[in-house]
Order: sequence, then C-alpha cells, then structure tokens
Amino acid sequence: MRTKQRFLPSIAAAAMLLALGGCAGMSRQNKDTAIGAGVGAVGGAVLSGGSGIGTVGGAAVGGVIGNQVGK
Repeated sequence: MRTKQRFLPSIAAAAMLLALGGCAGMSRQNKDTAIGAGVGAVGGAVLSGGSGIGTVGGAAVGGVIGNQVGK
C-alpha cells in the first residue's frame, strides 16, 4: 500500500504528459482545461495521500480553474 501511494503522483504526471501529446488540435482554452485537470489530479493525489476521491476532486477543481484561465 505504501508503494502505491509513493508512485501514484509519478504515474499520474507521466499519464498527463502522454495525454498532452495529443493536444495539437485543441483550442487554447481546452489545453488549459486539460493541463489544469492534470495538475489538479497530481496535487489532489499528493495532498490526500493517494486517495482516489482526492485525485478526482483535484482533477475537477484544476479543470475548472484551467478552463477559466483559458478564457
């Protein structure tokens, strides 16, 4: 269990970087939303100790913030 909590943020960051590689055709606002969701997911995972609810909550909050920044 401890190993899972240690590697979850790294795995989430790697997944985010791979997903952003497919963002070439996206608008600036969509890119900002995706980046915000990714950063929020990593932050939520770190702050909640790897909790799934914390990760999803962080992604949701980050996505909303990224969407508003992209306007």
